[in-house]
Amino acid sequence: MAKNNTPSRYVITDCDEGAQINSGIRLGFVGSGYELKGFSEVVKILSKLFPGKLVIAATSQSDWMKDRLGLTDWDEINAMAQQHLQALAEKENLLYSGLLKFEDPKEIGHGIKGHMVRPKNMHLANKICFSLGGGEQVYNLGQYVLSADWLCKANEELAKKVINSQLDFLQSVSKTSLKLVGQMDGALGKETALKNKKMLAKIGYEVEEVK
Repeated sequence: MAKNNTPSRYVITDCDEGAQINSGIRLGFVGSGYELKGFSEVVKILSKLFPGKLVIAATSQSDWMKDRLGLTDWDEINAMAQQHLQALAEKENLLYSGLLKFEDPKEIGHGIKGHMVRPKNMHLANKICFSLGGGEQVYNLGQYVLSADWLCKANEELAKKVINSQLDFLQSVSKTSLKLVGQMDGALGKETALKNKKMLAKIGYEVEEVK
């Protein structure tokens, strides 16, 4: 049988620990980037770093979307999230793939397959994992996932604006102090991962390397 050499799509999702991508490589941002200050600049950097057109997906029960939309009913929030992220995709020249649901893994569009795996209405994460070398490489239900793959091409002002607001929000919804770790592997390579880690340190965040 011939080997499939089609490269994986890079997909922007919420940083929620329950969002699992089975086909595709995940880049995590709160609310999949919705109303995240500096997101447009980050997308431009990511589009240059990774091959192919970036994809964006909505996730069920996004705390960031709930907070920004001012709603309490999850069905309504999920429906509104899909509309807003589809509009965001058009604005940022991304492909919109669909909603990750609390069900078996399902292809949601543009080659992306995934689902939500944490219990509904419950967070289990006790740490934040920065992807530093090219998106999430190893899934772990115990951690939120934040993309820091782009920091090597960003100035300090942009880095602070985007990273600080996300960390502050995740800590605000967590019932425990969140440890910071970094995943170094990925297509960008070790040298780029180290540059990303160095920028994190420059803006005040030392991370432990994990596999």
